Amino acid sequence: MAAHQKPTERAELAQALRSAVRGEVDFGPTARALTTMDASNYRRVPLGVVAPRDADDVAAALAVCRAHAVPVVPRGGGTSIAGQSTGTGVVLDLTRHLRRIVELDAGSRTAVVQPGVVLDDLRAAAAPHGLTFGPDPSTHSRCTLGGMIGNNSCGAHSVAWGTTADNVHALTVTRYGGDTLRLGRGGGPGFPAGLVGLPELVGAGLALLRTGFPALPRRISGYALDALLPEHGADLARAFCGSEGTLGVVTEASVRLVEAPAARALAVLAYADESAAAEAAPGLLPHHPLTVEGMAADLVREPAGLPRGGAWLFVETGGATPAEARAHAERVLRAADALDGVVVTDPAGQRALWRVREDAAGTATRMPDGTEAWPGWEDCAVPPARLGPYLRDFRALLAEHGLRGTPYGHFGEGCVHVRIDFDLLNPEGVARFRRFSGELADLVVAHGGSLSGEHGDGQARAELLPRMYGDELVALFARFKDIWDPDGGMNPGILVRPARLDENLRFEVLPRRPVDVAFGYPDDGGDFSAAVRRCVGVAKCRTARPAGAGVMCPSFRVTGEEAHSTRGRARLLHEMLAGEVITDGWRSEEVRDALDLCLACKGCRGDCPVGVDMATYKAEFLHHHYRGRLRPAAHYTMGRLPGWLRVAAPFAPVLNALARIGPLAALAKRLAGIAPQRTIPVLARQTFTRWLGRHRGRGTVILSDDQVVTVWPDTFTDHFSPEVGRAAVRVLEAAGRRTLLPGRGLCCGLTYVSTGQLDKARKVMRRTLDRMDGSLGYPLVVLEPSCAATLRTDLPELLPDDPRAAELAGSVRTLAQYLEEYAPDWRPPRLDRPVTGQTHCHQHAVLGDAADRRLRERAGLTGELSGGCCGLAGNFGFERGHWGVSVACAEEQLLPSVRAAEPGTEVLADGFSCRTQLEQLGGVRARHLAEVLAEGLPPESGTSCG
Repeated sequence: MAAHQKPTERAELAQALRSAVRGEVDFGPTARALTTMDASNYRRVPLGVVAPRDADDVAAALAVCRAHAVPVVPRGGGTSIAGQSTGTGVVLDLTRHLRRIVELDAGSRTAVVQPGVVLDDLRAAAAPHGLTFGPDPSTHSRCTLGGMIGNNSCGAHSVAWGTTADNVHALTVTRYGGDTLRLGRGGGPGFPAGLVGLPELVGAGLALLRTGFPALPRRISGYALDALLPEHGADLARAFCGSEGTLGVVTEASVRLVEAPAARALAVLAYADESAAAEAAPGLLPHHPLTVEGMAADLVREPAGLPRGGAWLFVETGGATPAEARAHAERVLRAADALDGVVVTDPAGQRALWRVREDAAGTATRMPDGTEAWPGWEDCAVPPARLGPYLRDFRALLAEHGLRGTPYGHFGEGCVHVRIDFDLLNPEGVARFRRFSGELADLVVAHGGSLSGEHGDGQARAELLPRMYGDELVALFARFKDIWDPDGGMNPGILVRPARLDENLRFEVLPRRPVDVAFGYPDDGGDFSAAVRRCVGVAKCRTARPAGAGVMCPSFRVTGEEAHSTRGRARLLHEMLAGEVITDGWRSEEVRDALDLCLACKGCRGDCPVGVDMATYKAEFLHHHYRGRLRPAAHYTMGRLPGWLRVAAPFAPVLNALARIGPLAALAKRLAGIAPQRTIPVLARQTFTRWLGRHRGRGTVILSDDQVVTVWPDTFTDHFSPEVGRAAVRVLEAAGRRTLLPGRGLCCGLTYVSTGQLDKARKVMRRTLDRMDGSLGYPLVVLEPSCAATLRTDLPELLPDDPRAAELAGSVRTLAQYLEEYAPDWRPPRLDRPVTGQTHCHQHAVLGDAADRRLRERAGLTGELSGGCCGLAGNFGFERGHWGVSVACAEEQLLPSVRAAEPGTEVLADGFSCRTQLEQLGGVRARHLAEVLAEGLPPESGTSCG
């Protein structure tokens, strides 16, 4: 196949595709870079990407590719873990247009869907009818039905509802070359005429098809040729499931829906170790649970409300009522021989526990000591009764090779997920990876298992299929593939005549030496390549809505473009470092354009299972990209805002008056790079520092009084919202604290960091540390969440050689954190009113809001704040060209939640950006929590110490 074509041939192919299809055809570096990888260890560079609009486009694209002898790989959410959604020819992006639920018939419990339909969207459409689609992998919020069919995905509920193949009625499939087939049950003469030789293959191989496949619930490896047996209904649709894009492209699927229990409960059972949990799992199956999931303690990085033990089973039960579901779970608890256990019925509590399990695909990529771990043996399966002994043997094999891993998975069906700390960066480590893979394959087979129990074989395991099936059955697989795809154009190198499992590793192209960077990247050994490698492709950032109070990734949710997801940006940075597709390094316009719509909200730092911090990567990139070059106007104005505001402060009344003159304001915004739709914020007549200096005096001497607290004079509170600072001082004094400024002329460096002016940021930060006088070591209340996050994370990462930076970072507290830690006996005023608003993105990601929640509860402020992002995000929403995205982000959660609030509801927003966005887009005055608390204090509260 002509995977590597000359430029003229690529141009001819691209033109032919543009002439044949109505969807997008993109052979540019960005599109290619975004699809070089999935969630596996592998990387293959495509020629281009086609986003077909409909089934006719799919057929036309396949016909053109066959005419040009170019391979094709269909791609859904790109979350495959074995490498099967990468390819060297043309990638068909089925997620952009083929997302329609064609029909949903509640009476027959069926749905007809296009391949790009996201699983959660189908489940949401079925939910009003009391139905759901049974298979539910942990990537349910972004995986597609087409990808699930291709991999025969399963998920946590397969003990109750089976695999995807068990839930597919019929498929419409287009083959390489463009002809379309309808697949269902009924073989012999009923096989499609185009599949010449298929009846003969089945007839000649009856004995082998009846004896060559292990009988276990999670046998996903190879082609499911046994589904073609007469006694199994000659089910061609089922045989197609799990073919990993090697036979054809699904353009429409008829699937089965199942009745969803009206109520659910979760029995969490604790055991001494994972083997004990595994051995207990089969004994719970007679109780007909919905799930039996297993997880060991080495996967749980933070307390999660789990009962005491070294491993746990999550056993979900259903019922017509909450009481029935609970009774079902309690029966499971009584029947289980567990060390400890608990039944959780609260939906929020269940979601929190399930989040720990679902995030495991990401959290397992790092060992507790920070060592990287990789897929490759992600989902072997053995008969459930053999799982305990298999896990003991598996642990022994790991130890023999000096490897570590944290198994978890679907214990009720004998399926184990694990990421292993292979060294895939060096030849010796790759060689060990290969040896271990062969020995583990033999171990799985010895226990009667399948090399893949959920995610497919891809490139990771297909080479080893003869060890599981034998040469004769694997040869039958090859004949089946050739009947479907005689030209070998569909996803070559996967399943049949596979590439070696140690070829095409995505790490091979990265620099061998650390790249010179500004940030310290302490969790990645100072290596920017290692930081970028954090993204393993699980794509939690590619969701249509964040989970709960989550934030990541607002720009993707607005645009729906992979380039504007955290994963997409990480892929572009990976290819920038590789230098093959993105060839101009830090000067890359492709990377710059993708990062332009990154709001630097830091949501990914908190929400991404592996802690990708795209805000830091963006700052790093901008630092290098514009070094020695002219920057955008906004970098000189808003990026250096603290300096300008210090100059402007004495002239605040005059400047405010000038800003109200339309033509002058328009000219100023144009020169400053500000969006014309924006209103210039009003400068405070008296800064917070000036007020506090008069009210209290400066903290310039070493203090020993444990009642003293320093309040950080951030730029936004100081120059725009001094009322927030005054309110915080009043609250702190009511709590018996003496409030002081830590010094004069202080700046956290936020605006310099966000615009990538990192040399200037470090200079500002060092000056700040010099001016802190004797205040270092005292608790530091920071009222602006973005500044608090900068001091907590960016400061020590930009100045890793200055111990004062770490000391200052460790002293940072939000107002609520300080009160809870240092004044635990203080009782806030009882306000008793509902609240709405938003938790600041940076607080969510870096500082957390648990203390704020508890403080609001003690003050009688009821209700939840929204997740997502306000869309202003510091300078982002003010910059010219960002208005539309900024407004769309605000309209996602924040503005609707405020509009829906009852009269008298308090609107809370601790961030200046959030308050400004609410005022400018919604005409709503939001307040900092400090202001609301201060308003409730009696007039006589507080004492004057100045």
